[in-house]
Amino acid sequence: MIEQETVEARVAACPPALQEIIREFQNVEPRERLEYLLEYAMDLPDLPARLHAARDSMEQVHECQAPVFLHTELEDGAPHIDLDIPVESPTVRGYGSILVKGLAGASVEAILQTPEDVYMLLGLHEAISPQRLRGLHALLVYIKRQVAAL
Repeated sequence: MIEQETVEARVAACPPALQEIIREFQNVEPRERLEYLLEYAMDLPDLPARLHAARDSMEQVHECQAPVFLHTELEDGAPHIDLDIPVESPTVRGYGSILVKGLAGASVEAILQTPEDVYMLLGLHEAISPQRLRGLHALLVYIKRQVAAL
């Protein structure tokens, strides 16, 4: 019971849109979580044209096996996250898409309060390898670091 209360408290520390995604993942079996992750991979927005030329100046998340590039900026007072992740890397691309959607419109404070183990709350630790999980963890850490600098 205590463990479930701890999980619920960690979910509650996430922005509302991310909470909704987490609950969606928690309500399905591990195999279905991987399928959901792949669906999210297809929904990651393309890098805006203005950032294509600046891609080399974007921060790279070196812990990811794939070349993942990150850019955050304030847009209408809230952090806006752009990611460049190859289509050939559906796991990290799906997780990136979850973070982009789940953190969209959230305040700096709400993003910084988001637990860094969102991948655990999603149940992805039951579906993908520990090596890939390290990359997923790093992605949120990099996002939070950039958001804190805004």
